[in-house]
Amino acid sequence: MSRYEPNENTSPQTPPIDSTDNPNDPIIEHDPAATSLTGEFIRQVDEAVEANDKERVEALSANLHPADMADLLEQLDGEARQKLVQLLGRDLDADALPELDEDVRDDVIEVMPPEQLAEAVSEMDTDDAAFVLEDMNEADRAEVLAGMSHEDRIALQAALSFEEDTAGRIMQREFFAAPPFWTVGQIIDRLRSSEDLPDVFYEVFVVDPNFEVIGEVPLSLFLKAPRDKKMSELMGSEKLFRIPVDMDQEEVAYLFEKYNLISAPVVDKSNRLVGMITVDDVVEIIQEESHEDMLALAGVDTNEDGLSGDLFRATRSRFTWLGVNLFTAIMASLVIAIFNGTIEQAVAVAILMPIVASMGGNAGTQTLTIAVRNLATKDLTGANAWRVIGREVTISLLNGAAFAVLMGSLAALWYYFTLGDGNGDASMRLGLVLGAAMVFNMICAGLAGILVPLGLVRAGADPAVSSPVLVTTVTDVVGFFSFLGLATLFFIQA
Repeated sequence: MSRYEPNENTSPQTPPIDSTDNPNDPIIEHDPAATSLTGEFIRQVDEAVEANDKERVEALSANLHPADMADLLEQLDGEARQKLVQLLGRDLDADALPELDEDVRDDVIEVMPPEQLAEAVSEMDTDDAAFVLEDMNEADRAEVLAGMSHEDRIALQAALSFEEDTAGRIMQREFFAAPPFWTVGQIIDRLRSSEDLPDVFYEVFVVDPNFEVIGEVPLSLFLKAPRDKKMSELMGSEKLFRIPVDMDQEEVAYLFEKYNLISAPVVDKSNRLVGMITVDDVVEIIQEESHEDMLALAGVDTNEDGLSGDLFRATRSRFTWLGVNLFTAIMASLVIAIFNGTIEQAVAVAILMPIVASMGGNAGTQTLTIAVRNLATKDLTGANAWRVIGREVTISLLNGAAFAVLMGSLAALWYYFTLGDGNGDASMRLGLVLGAAMVFNMICAGLAGILVPLGLVRAGADPAVSSPVLVTTVTDVVGFFSFLGLATLFFIQA
């Protein structure tokens, strides 16, 4: 696999920027220590691409890390992106492909000849190669696989046979294993002579004659041991985590996070070693799952990645959830319509009404976010659910009481000096009604924020997808009903 090796002659200091648009501007080299590409660097690449200046494009991109190359491709528009890929040809680092957003990767793959794509995929670990090929249609995928060596093709087809988002799909099939009677010296000699080794590995897996994993030896321990030491003597007594090929990737990430794993063996249904998962794969999983949860909580399709996705698909996915929100808003409006007479009699009620619903909505969102996150990390379970429910209700009650005193007092003073014509009794009743409604709605918001995701999990649904709409509906309907109902009873009719 090609690797990023910074040019030792590259200065860490970025040269002065020439503000002209002359294509002969001094080349702005990307600083490997920087966390993102500069606007001036991207401008120079864009101009070089527009001028079809292959030499300048190669000079600008020569020292880019694959992740930075992926960022560059995502920053350019579709036409410039495809021209850049064509100009670079086989110089395009294959490791940039897995780093791209799906839609951008489709653009890049579209202009790559099948033989070039086959060569690029062959340079990747199997997990990255499967990630690149999994979204291609069957005909294009078959064409790429046909251009690969028989060994690589078989490995990739095996990886693609597993379900998406499982350990089998994200594992890499390159690993190093040895029987327990091998010595350190034998393994070192084997490592030095073998060309078919994983690019990165952290343990030597110890296997029995059936290729079942019976232990592991960390490289840090292995390298310190004398040459005549057997692997069976170096195996630790710590629990060995064997990951089934069909385990969900979110569960894999949970195991790595909880038990501080660096890598773990993946086994098939016969407990035979078939691959390994390393911590760099898990970091990507955690980022992906967090990204999906964040989008789902906002009612955005989890397939809508980055800023380069299909415009109409993004519009359609957002339209669906906006339509659901419209329905819930209509329900809240119907509640308001029930108390139309109350609103006509007291304009103060109409002015203060959104405060109750808004405070309840924010309180519900806070509780919901905590609940969904802790469900994902398995910190919220059936064993502690009632304790967490009590905690959230108590927090909502305390916040509700504090804001009830604050807003009730302000509402009473405001009504007394502006609309109440000096009527202290009416002002007091309005303040009490607002405060009571706020306490009641915030308690209901806290309950909804914790009970709705728990109920969805019990029903087998994703709490991040459906919870926000349901919680918003509860807080709006309860907020309007409680405030307007109390206002009718204790303010208008009194």
